[in-house]
Amino acid sequence: MASRRQRDDPAAPSDLFGNTAPPEPLPTTVPEGPRPLADRLRPRALEEVVGQDHLLGPEGALSGMLARGRLASLILWGPPGVGKTTIARLLAERAGLVFVSLSAVFSGVADLKRVFDEARQRRRAGQGTLLFVDEIHRFNRAQQDGFLPVVEDGTVTLIGATTENPSFALVGALLSRCQVMVLRRLEDAALELLLTRAEAEAGRALPLDEAARATLRAMADGDGRYLLNLAEQLLALPEEQSALDPPGLAALLARRAALYDKDREEHYNLISALHKSLRGSDPDAALYWFARMLGGGEDPRYIARRLTRFAAEDVGMADPRALPLAIAAWETYERLGSPEGELALAQLVVHLGTAPKSNAVYVAWGEAQRAARETGSLMPPKHILNAPTGLMRDLGYGRDYAYDHDAEEGFSGQDYFPEGMRRRQFYRPTDRGAEAAVRERLERWAALRERKRRG
Repeated sequence: MASRRQRDDPAAPSDLFGNTAPPEPLPTTVPEGPRPLADRLRPRALEEVVGQDHLLGPEGALSGMLARGRLASLILWGPPGVGKTTIARLLAERAGLVFVSLSAVFSGVADLKRVFDEARQRRRAGQGTLLFVDEIHRFNRAQQDGFLPVVEDGTVTLIGATTENPSFALVGALLSRCQVMVLRRLEDAALELLLTRAEAEAGRALPLDEAARATLRAMADGDGRYLLNLAEQLLALPEEQSALDPPGLAALLARRAALYDKDREEHYNLISALHKSLRGSDPDAALYWFARMLGGGEDPRYIARRLTRFAAEDVGMADPRALPLAIAAWETYERLGSPEGELALAQLVVHLGTAPKSNAVYVAWGEAQRAARETGSLMPPKHILNAPTGLMRDLGYGRDYAYDHDAEEGFSGQDYFPEGMRRRQFYRPTDRGAEAAVRERLERWAALRERKRRG
């Protein structure tokens, strides 16, 4: 809380937002324990944050807010280890707000109430509060609703951090009061800059050759904190340690498990990538996404089900073998299990990726369903109805039915749509793969049908 002198003295220092600067912290004599490298290298200014220039660069959204002196409530959405907590802390410092941090994993309603009450007291004293909530998506709907009044009236500037898609993880009312800022996974150049800082802080180079250095960055998978934790292990080796090559590095450090949540957004992102790679006839990309999903722990049966759907929906009649092959690959996996059965699914992925594509059956089925709903309960034409009783024969059931096997080219050309419904074409085959021959056959039958209709 600001002192009385700070509140009343016009000469008291204030920041560019007009907030009175908080008092200097009292000196402490408590010795500081050892700190991890990632903590020691935590940026002390927004300009030191790496990999988020789209937010913090000269034209960045957050830079613009600070320049205008109006920091909105924010949701920082991004993968682990990209600087969400650090950015929130530095924004509070730049804006002259008291930084208060909560974790949704360990906090409840009582904690929120206490924080809100303290923020109201600061506000009455002329001091603002930036409330940082880590893993905000873990709060339930009622708890998220609790933020609405204090965000709405400015009691707190809320910055929530989440690794989950806010569209799914947060209530709409809270989202409407916050701006979503997307933080990117750290690219290779940003990761290399972190390694350079680690070496400068340690006063020595990492014991890696160039290939192993690139492997180390790849092992981090865009997570700066994880990269620095790996670097700290390497810097703990004796200084006479010779440069490691990639196999030596892999033997020393455990590779990080790929980010993958089977019931969260990443699950849907990867199956979408697999599906669209197949649709785009790129078997190599499809194999990559298939491997990513298996590596992340996805159930191969789920993938087999989605591949079977793809065979029917996107390959269809262009390659009628695709659907039975999908069922065969699925059954092969059920019989062999992992890892042997995964090869059958990989073969299916390649077949589907290289097969000609047609969604003509998928489209036709949708149109036929709509037509069936629109036409209600129209009866089939009487000439194609069986007549097991005399009454039905008297009513014309089965009269003038033409037996197609006895007709020219095995095709009678009769109308099989309901009486009162004009003929419709739902299935429009493409000229790709086996469907080209089907298209030619249907066109010949259409011509025969028209000739018979005219007499």
